[in-house]
Amino acid sequence: MEKFVDRNYFLVTKTNVKGVITYANKPFIDIVGGDGEKGLLGKPHNVVRHPDMPKLIFKMMWNAIKQKQEIFAYVKNKTFDGNFYWVFANVTASIGVRGEVVGYYSVRRAPNKKAIGIVNALYKDLLAAEKHGGVQASANLLQENLDKEGCSYNEWVNKLQRL
Repeated sequence: MEKFVDRNYFLVTKTNVKGVITYANKPFIDIVGGDGEKGLLGKPHNVVRHPDMPKLIFKMMWNAIKQKQEIFAYVKNKTFDGNFYWVFANVTASIGVRGEVVGYYSVRRAPNKKAIGIVNALYKDLLAAEKHGGVQASANLLQENLDKEGCSYNEWVNKLQRL
């Protein structure tokens, strides 16, 4: 069953450089469920990764944030009670005083409901491509779609958020 992110809230998490959760705010904890903060802290962030998500999206995310670039993405996550929810995520690197990456920071909000159908259909196609040809096949398919749109992934998802 789908859960919905309240439009008035931001879901916030912080991780260390290995993706282990070091902070989760109450709206994130509330939607994910489980044992609350104690059940999340110290766990890898991918504990909420939904199997409907293409690996490519996370590969792109890690590539961007490791280079200290931000990325926007539509993400379908799972909850501890077996449900799921969609978010529009902004993920960035947390930078230390010497300019080094010390962790990662993600702020998610309610996605544009008009965009979810478009994103979900593309993600299904990307998953099918990954099953047959790996992440590179998925990347090729995504690039074909972005070329048709004439924009980058970040530009595309931001356009969808404004539909």
